Amino acid sequence: NGGKRKVAPRDVLDSYHTIFYDFVYQSPVMEALAAEIAKASKYDSSVLIRGETGTGKEKIMDLIHCNSKRMMEPCVKVNCASIPVHLIESEFFGYEKGAFTGANASGRSGYFEMADKGILFLDEIGDLPLDLQAKFLRVLQDKRFYRIGGQKPIFADVRIIAASNKDLRELVEKGLFREDLYYRIAVLILTIPPLRERKGDIAPLVNHLLDKYNKMYNCRKNISPKDYDIFLNYPWLGNIREMENLI
Repeated sequence: NGGKRKVAPRDVLDSYHTIFYDFVYQSPVMEALAAEIAKASKYDSSVLIRGETGTGKEKIMDLIHCNSKRMMEPCVKVNCASIPVHLIESEFFGYEKGAFTGANASGRSGYFEMADKGILFLDEIGDLPLDLQAKFLRVLQDKRFYRIGGQKPIFADVRIIAASNKDLRELVEKGLFREDLYYRIAVLILTIPPLRERKGDIAPLVNHLLDKYNKMYNCRKNISPKDYDIFLNYPWLGNIREMENLI
């Protein structure tokens, strides 16, 4: 029932010396994605990771980070959809002391500054307001920015890895996402197929998660053959996140 657990295709490991940890799969489409992850780790280009919610976009980002030349540098993870609109600019660019009412007395660093020399992971980047997208583009082009209330430029060597469960090309066509920013962040595009389209990965993932939680809680739970049949025909709209919650 369990199938095989693959960590990475041998040619990928030999060519790129990539460490995949618990990246579990069996399907050919995910084997191809593993090769793309290895290539993305080798170079320093911006990456856009596309996929439905729960498919593991952050996991892919972690694999790129831990196999890149920036692996010892910070990786700052930001969910763009979770930041209140009136705080977005100060959160990303920081501010000087006294920049506005209620500002921290000593000022504050923003996400770009925190991620200097490392990676800034922008999850749900499609939710960024248009006015801020223009400022992002400027930072990515010039590698420098100003804190709110600041007069000295701050330089930031940051690699951008973005993720979205929305079709950014469609947002560009609707005028909701800047085309120039899209091309800046989508130098490399990695697409994670939903779990229902790679049924060969379902049994290995179930076994991996079952083993993980058996060890965590000192249990010996198992799954019957008929349950595997149910899992194979279930749509998994929440993908791997839903599967993990179920297990």
